[in-house]
Amino acid sequence: MGAHKKNARRLKATLVFLDETGLLLTPLVHRTWGLRGQTPVLVHNARRDRRVSAIGAITISPARRRLRSYVALHPNVSIKQPEIIAFLRAQMRHRRGPLIVIWDRLNVHRGAAVKAFVAQHARLHLEELPTYAPDLNPVEAMWGHGKGHKLANYCPDSVDELAETANDKFSEYQEEQNLLKGFIRHTKLPIRL
Repeated sequence: MGAHKKNARRLKATLVFLDETGLLLTPLVHRTWGLRGQTPVLVHNARRDRRVSAIGAITISPARRRLRSYVALHPNVSIKQPEIIAFLRAQMRHRRGPLIVIWDRLNVHRGAAVKAFVAQHARLHLEELPTYAPDLNPVEAMWGHGKGHKLANYCPDSVDELAETANDKFSEYQEEQNLLKGFIRHTKLPIRL
């Protein structure tokens, strides 16, 4: 990770940690309070084939003073190269200067269309995390926090309702500097904020 930090400083680049996840209609059940003798019951009509796929990023500005989160939701769609390219294009619209995208070694990240897109944009630089190292990506902590706290015990009636609620809940992270810094610190990466 030291090389990423040096390259980012030298290039005055924005660091973009990127990851994908899926949200199901089945609620993530967490213990909760209930009246004595009245066990809380979660009623849902979920099917496992109905889901919302999500691409998310946590960005760190070149001066390391500002963090932001971004999430793109795709109801009933598996994340493939076109979705990755659209997300990268959106990041380029939101940020000036070079971007260093740090992500895992998912096959979709290494596809021909993604490689061709990156080759056309000199300000995009890609760095891969070590094989199966989710603890090094702060977006994993954001997903865990969002699913385990903001969406816990939530029983949507439809995929569209899940997507709308997830968009609202994950949008709350955009300006939560302390929480985003906590996700970065959770990785134990040597990034001074």
